[in-house]
Amino acid sequence: MSTQLPPQISRLRWILIVAMLLSCGSSVTLVMLGCQQVPMTNRKQVLLSSEASENAMGLTAYQEVLKSEPLTKNEKAIEIVRRIGQRIAAVANRPDFEWEFNVIESDTQNAFCLPGGKVAVYTGILPVCENEAGLAVVMSHEVAHAIARHGGERMTYQTAQNLGKSAVSYVMQKQEEEKQKIVLAAYGAASEYGVILPYSRKHEMEADQIGIMLMAKAGYDPSEAPVFWQRFATAKTGAAPMEWMSTHPSDATRSAALRELLPQAMEYYEKASEKVGLGESVQ
Repeated sequence: MSTQLPPQISRLRWILIVAMLLSCGSSVTLVMLGCQQVPMTNRKQVLLSSEASENAMGLTAYQEVLKSEPLTKNEKAIEIVRRIGQRIAAVANRPDFEWEFNVIESDTQNAFCLPGGKVAVYTGILPVCENEAGLAVVMSHEVAHAIARHGGERMTYQTAQNLGKSAVSYVMQKQEEEKQKIVLAAYGAASEYGVILPYSRKHEMEADQIGIMLMAKAGYDPSEAPVFWQRFATAKTGAAPMEWMSTHPSDATRSAALRELLPQAMEYYEKASEKVGLGESVQ
């Protein structure tokens, strides 16, 4: 799913970044809070923010979104989303999260999970999901972003990018103004397309990997995951950007990668205490 956050969340992200920089004084020294490992994939990651601060920011952002977006009155949709969410939360191994699941009435084909387990599903994605397992694909993917702390990791890399740009400005300060603009523009393009966007695509693929295992553990048929992305591709309107210029891998890439993960996911599914399969329709 898309991880483009609502404007309210984006503003809070930048507030946190600026706060980290200002708190370091004029010399700007960043202190790493330590290397972490992503659950289930064991990939190493470096984070500047504490999980407690990420969760607090997630709660504030979630409350702002719920104030500004209309919640659905469709009781059936709410019941299904919360049932699926509780099943996924039960296998996510984060009992410290204060899980919350809400449904926003909007044509937007999206969902998100903020740090601390704050989940929202837009009604626009429900027809694409078709069934409970399809919705579990979406929700487990978003939950995976939260438990993998992808938001905090992206803030870390964005901060590094901004500091790198400042360093280039310092080195070039005695050069002609036009040369400075050229170098800074080149650095921006190189860092965005060479680092930030590929890293974002890595997060999406990692969330897919964690997500398919979570939905399988929760008792939903994981074979629906690659099928969902095929449906999602056909449901889109307009031309998609080339994959190397996009924050997300192509739907075809995701579907193929998930098919490769099916044997492992099926092992979790077979061990699930209760098998839901595809579940009921969410149309």
